[in-house]
Amino acid sequence: MNIQERLTAFAMLGAGWVMWLLVLLSVIILAIILERGWYLFRTRTDALALQQALRKRLAEGDYEGANKLLEESPSFEASVARAGLADHGAGAEAVEERIVGAKLVAKARMERNLAFIGTVGNNAPFVGLLGTVIGIIRAFQALNESQGQVSAGLMAEVGEALVATAIGLLVALPAVAAYNYFSRVIKARLVWAEALGHDILASLKAKSEAR
Repeated sequence: MNIQERLTAFAMLGAGWVMWLLVLLSVIILAIILERGWYLFRTRTDALALQQALRKRLAEGDYEGANKLLEESPSFEASVARAGLADHGAGAEAVEERIVGAKLVAKARMERNLAFIGTVGNNAPFVGLLGTVIGIIRAFQALNESQGQVSAGLMAEVGEALVATAIGLLVALPAVAAYNYFSRVIKARLVWAEALGHDILASLKAKSEAR
């Protein structure tokens, strides 16, 4: 059996498994979107209000109060700033390194499973296209068996081919939209985390120069 015959035999298995695969992927994607959405919502904060309150305490030299303020916030922005503030006595350079490390950890935690969403979003249309190709091959086989006559079997195969493409697109569109949305949210939150870190560094440098 040559390669063409093997591929034809594979195609004759039908595109149903492709559509079930896409359905499974859509369920997984929905679960991840709901979990990530709740996770980011649960750890949100009013970053501007937090920054203003933190600056006030830093200006007063109240590092203990600043640390307590950050501990009360469930956000990643606060956790990054708190990591730097924990070593405020070690100097600005040590604090900066702690902030960078905390940002990397926060980024990894917020981006968990997003790579899977992005991968499915980019490749689901191609999986659907595979189902379409399989459906077309089966349609030609049905056409050959009916000796060129349009039959119900032929129309069923063509319909299955088109449905596979449609399902691929339906899986890809929300996955890509969710990936882009979460990426923007995470980027904005990391910017605020860095801003809080710079506020702490500025306070420590000003304190060091005043000595």
